[in-house]
Amino acid sequence: MKDFDLKLTILVTLLCIPFVFLPQLNETPMRIILGLPLLLFLSGYSFIEALFPKKYDLGEIERVALSFGLSIAIVSLLGLALNYTPFGIRLTPVLTLLSLFIISLSTIAWVRRRNFPAKEKFSALERLLKFNLGQSDLDKSLSIILIASIISSTAIFTYVLVTPKTGERFTEFYLLGPNGTASSYPTDLKVGGDEKVIIGIVNQEYENVTYCLEINFNGSLIHEKHFFLIETEKREISFTFKATEKGENQKLEFLLYKDQQREAYRTLHLWVRVT
Repeated sequence: MKDFDLKLTILVTLLCIPFVFLPQLNETPMRIILGLPLLLFLSGYSFIEALFPKKYDLGEIERVALSFGLSIAIVSLLGLALNYTPFGIRLTPVLTLLSLFIISLSTIAWVRRRNFPAKEKFSALERLLKFNLGQSDLDKSLSIILIASIISSTAIFTYVLVTPKTGERFTEFYLLGPNGTASSYPTDLKVGGDEKVIIGIVNQEYENVTYCLEINFNGSLIHEKHFFLIETEKREISFTFKATEKGENQKLEFLLYKDQQREAYRTLHLWVRVT
């Protein structure tokens, strides 16, 4: 098949686009399967083929090695260039620019190959089929080692990508004033008057958690609430309360318990004056 490698390069590039942007597809393993070659190999390969379309310009090992090395450099340079544009380094402009780069260079490589006789054109499929012919034992060994190294590196990179290291586990627990900001807390109260605070909880535990919120006023329980948050879920609870007795330095305490633990996992409090 003529120019099989260039056709496959363009096909993988075009297939990667819907598997990145479409919600129904971007959660499937195909996103990684198509995306890794795009980032780590195809940009450099299309560049090499556009520069060296003739069979004997470069050996197979040099083409593969340079394709990986140049891909990393090209993706980095394209990202750097986008950083100085209004688009910035975001998924859509990066993928768009990288896809245009690969398709354009592959097209240039195809046009340049047409200017040479068939016996002088580089053909990845032909070289693959003739792998066991015309190569010394040293070349065969180096090719096998290079291919094994590439497969191993890709496997490790994929594993790191799909299984990110778990960071610190914690729960965000905070208070906001009645206007939704970290200010204007109700600290000067009047007996019988309604006051409001907003209690925020964010689950950063890398797992689903059942919480219990207890609110005490001067050591007496005035409110209790159980709720369930999935990983990274955030909840803000609007709580209205009133003071029943006058006094200085009265303590409004917020206790957060996790997964039926007996000791409070997080605590907050306000000192209030009631007149």
